[in-house]
Amino acid sequence: MSSTKSLDKMPVGVLGGGSFGSAIANLLAENQPVILLTRSQEVAESINTTHINRGRTMHENVTSTTELKVVAEQCKLIYPIIPSAGFRETIKSLAPYLTPEHILIHGTKGVDVQLPEGHDLTADYKLNPKMVNTMTEVILQETVVKRVGCLAGPNLAAEILNGQPAATVIASHFDEVIKIGQRTLRSPRFQVYGSHDLTGVEIAGVLKNVIALAAGALSGLGFGENAKALLISRGLVEMIYVGKNLGGDIVAFLGLAGIGDLIATCSSPKSRNYTVGYRLAKGESLTAILADMEEVAEGLNTLRISRAMANYLGYRAPLTETIYEVIYGEKTVEEGLDYLMKFPFYVDIDKSMFTN
Repeated sequence: MSSTKSLDKMPVGVLGGGSFGSAIANLLAENQPVILLTRSQEVAESINTTHINRGRTMHENVTSTTELKVVAEQCKLIYPIIPSAGFRETIKSLAPYLTPEHILIHGTKGVDVQLPEGHDLTADYKLNPKMVNTMTEVILQETVVKRVGCLAGPNLAAEILNGQPAATVIASHFDEVIKIGQRTLRSPRFQVYGSHDLTGVEIAGVLKNVIALAAGALSGLGFGENAKALLISRGLVEMIYVGKNLGGDIVAFLGLAGIGDLIATCSSPKSRNYTVGYRLAKGESLTAILADMEEVAEGLNTLRISRAMANYLGYRAPLTETIYEVIYGEKTVEEGLDYLMKFPFYVDIDKSMFTN
């Protein structure tokens, strides 16, 4: 394999021109040229001629294309930043142009489930965790690429685009992937940490979106910081329980990708998942909310997956169950809160969760 130092002279690819993809592209562009893949030719032309991407100002080092082949041929380092629902199909389409020389570091906070034909994630579906794939696993399954990583952390796109300070974690089994992620992304206002716990970092970044839905609902009901702190702390415990069943290490949940991202998304109206919960509490229907949102709230799909896994494994996940019933069932937000306040949590922390 070629030295990663040679990648410094090449453009870096970013798949996905949404808010987070745009934010990552701008960070990368401070250090080298960037080729940003968008689905729309009109958007690509706007970026290339005016450096504007649907109202977002793009760095002058960013150019855009709609062709996967162009990204793969010109970039050996690629950051896929695309919704989980279309992740596998995009990677399949990219695969013919990839070689073992490529490095992929994704920033998608979701998971992939391939259900048998005719099945759906209904309220009583029992989902074997072995059927749940991280985005890294999808890349390894669909391509010849071996050097894979992910980035996760409290990375609200709007704040990064506005130049506010933030940090992320690059996780990979390969030191060279971590180092090149740090080298290409780091700036005076964006710190980049490293981790070898790839699964733990990925899963932590995914599961916090479910808790963010509930945090938005609490704010929508007008409750304050005590209620939010209760939700975040109980939510973290539940995240760790679910994460262990997906192969994650507890330590990852105590870092930026876990508690760090959880605090950010549970506290900010700039979080899509928080916004969904907030608007539900204000009386809007889920259908109306989704029709009006420009980008995907990953927590909605993760919620269905987490509920189905709990059904299979036979454990209680009160927060997940209640949020599911509010969003997809018959409970109102107020009824869900009342149920959780009366739920018999007998201990603060179950120590058995932290033992093998």
